[in-house]
Amino acid sequence: MMNLIDVAHYRYSTKEFDADKRIPPEQFEQIKALLRFSPSSVNSQPWHFVIASTTEGRKRLSMGTQGLYRFNEPKVLDASHVILFCAKTAIDDAYLLHLLEQEAVDGRFAEPQFREGMHQGRTMFVNMHRYDLKDAQHWMEKQVYLNMGTILLGAAALGVDAVPLEGIDPKVLNEEFGLIEQGYTAVAMIALGYRKESDFNAALPKSRLTPMEIFTELE
Repeated sequence: MMNLIDVAHYRYSTKEFDADKRIPPEQFEQIKALLRFSPSSVNSQPWHFVIASTTEGRKRLSMGTQGLYRFNEPKVLDASHVILFCAKTAIDDAYLLHLLEQEAVDGRFAEPQFREGMHQGRTMFVNMHRYDLKDAQHWMEKQVYLNMGTILLGAAALGVDAVPLEGIDPKVLNEEFGLIEQGYTAVAMIALGYRKESDFNAALPKSRLTPMEIFTELE
């Protein structure tokens, strides 16, 4: 059985990728499955992913790592695969019905009343963020970060190295891929591949706050 403590220690933010090593297709298919099946609040799935596995594709994504973010450009260019995580810019009633239809196709509702119950419950939570809290965009981006965490841990379990990249220019990437017109906005990227032997961060010990400070265990 996989030891998650070992996986957590294996995972680190890779600073240098070996540009000559590529993730095998069958392994990246597993990563793509994690993208699809990551959890999200009320199964909202408010995301889209731009995936680059070729030199040209990575160059296009690297357009978001210019200027202030130049320090991230080598990570994008030398990685095996790079994923741009995008969030929806609106979550309307039509999208909620689209989710409901897909769940029906996938056999989620054994009885008709279960379908209506799901729709009412999801609509209640979405409307809470749309109209009461007025934070729907931030809420959808939180779901994207859940997905990113899933990918980082899953990649490590496969022996694949990765680094999350918030140091990107969303405006440039939105324009490059026409994301706003499609109803999405760039949020962050994850570069994946295999660590280079010269990567200084691979040899450094992890530093985390103590269990006493971060855990409150109830009896």
